[in-house]
This record gives sequence, structure tokens and C-alpha cells, in this order.
Amino acid sequence: MKLTRPMLTAAALVAAVALTGCGGGDGGDAVPETVTGSLEHLAAEAKCTAPNMQTDADTIRQAICEKGGEKYILATFSTDRGQREWINTAKDYGGYYLVGRKWVAVGHEDVVADLRGRLGGTLEQGVQHGGGGHSAGHGEHAGHDG
Repeated sequence: MKLTRPMLTAAALVAAVALTGCGGGDGGDAVPETVTGSLEHLAAEAKCTAPNMQTDADTIRQAICEKGGEKYILATFSTDRGQREWINTAKDYGGYYLVGRKWVAVGHEDVVADLRGRLGGTLEQGVQHGGGGHSAGHGEHAGHDG
């Protein structure tokens, strides 16, 4: 059988999907099926008992939750495109993102990894800004106090 470029591309894509689907050691637990539903349903699954609603619009609903003293954001979107545009813009600010179908959770790496054990989803990381080592300010991305 002769391998052609489209066959190699398809094989590489299948391999990449298989590799990213395997949990590589973020706690060793199996990732559950990705949760779907309203912001309230996601908050309940994440054990966020009192979500602090920040945005309640037709295209996006966003709330702040707390876990062990650390804040994280849960957001739901009316469209896949709106979700992806929001994520692409937000990732410029760094941070860690847990992405499901029409929802995202944003917070510190450990919080997002823990949420993945409850909500499923795919982990994505924002742009890493080198230099400066400003670890004291990285909480601003998840909390947005104000």
C-alpha cells in the first residue's frame, strides 16, 4: 500500500487526537464525560453553591465561583463560534481554560484540573508571558476583583 500525503495527514490527526485524549498524569483519574447544560447546572456539578453572576446576556452568561479560597469563572455561550471567539481573545491574557460544549471554566491550573474531574472537558492554556516572573499578579486573571 502506497502512503499518500492525505493518508499521512489523516493518520497524524488521529494520532494527535488519541494522544490528547489520554490523561497524561493530571491526578491519574479518568476524565468523566463532558457535562452540558445551563450555567446553574454547571455550577451545581462543579460544587459552586453560590455563583456570583457577573454577566447575564443572550450570548454569554458568566459567574464567579470560589474553591478553597481561589476564584474561578464559569461562562456559558449561546453559540460555539461565540465561545471560541471569547476563548481566543481571553487566552491573550494567559491563564488556564477548561473547555466544554458552549461553556468554559477559567482559573488557576490546579483549580481547573480539579474541575476537569467533575465537569470533563479539554484543558487549554493561555499565552505564557515570559520574563518578569510576576507570580503575585497571576490571580487577577481568575478573580477579576472589582
